[in-house]
Amino acid sequence: MTELKKTKTPKRLRELADYVIRFLTARYPKPDTLLNATTPWEWLVATMLSAQCTDLRVNKTLPEFFAAFPTVKDAAAAPQKQVEDIIQPVGLYRNKAANIIAAAQVIVECFHERVPDSKKDLTALPGVGSKTANVVLWAAFGKNEGIAVDTHVARISHRLGLTGNTNPDKIERDLTAVFSQDDWGLLNHCMVWFGREVCKAAKPLCFDCGMSSRCAFYRGRAET
Repeated sequence: MTELKKTKTPKRLRELADYVIRFLTARYPKPDTLLNATTPWEWLVATMLSAQCTDLRVNKTLPEFFAAFPTVKDAAAAPQKQVEDIIQPVGLYRNKAANIIAAAQVIVECFHERVPDSKKDLTALPGVGSKTANVVLWAAFGKNEGIAVDTHVARISHRLGLTGNTNPDKIERDLTAVFSQDDWGLLNHCMVWFGREVCKAAKPLCFDCGMSSRCAFYRGRAET
């Protein structure tokens, strides 16, 4: 991503953030998630598997995984080779298998077989970073403790000039400073849909965007 100069004042950034969330929630009043998960354990596994993988491929893998290991306790006792064989289509399957088993063991030993519902406890689990924790907290528990910064959120927020950073943790810090906490989880889902449909990585549909008048990326393209 091209680095943008940080010229906006905090007030202007908050105004832009307010405009963005109003636009996105009007376009996506109830943005569905693309992962097939319902319980906290399903959300944790699905989100861990989704790293560097499409949601479609994850969804095709989940039924076989949960048929073999329906509970956290089952996964904690799972042979790693069996988990690897099931989740191989999602990529990085050895690391993901090891992390899922290890996370399940910690949940069984330390949290009475219940997925923890705080960011501090979730990020202490093997293989669970800030992005995964934020997704699980909002989708499974309805809690806003951060903003999940995936490729769509990073790309769109950078293009709009909401952040000049490329590091996910720094982007999350910039976004949480200007968006209302009540909107943090919703923002991720809206940006994912907008990134898939309009603000695409290679060929963004700027003329069909609706936010181009406020977009630093579009203005930069128009000036070249």
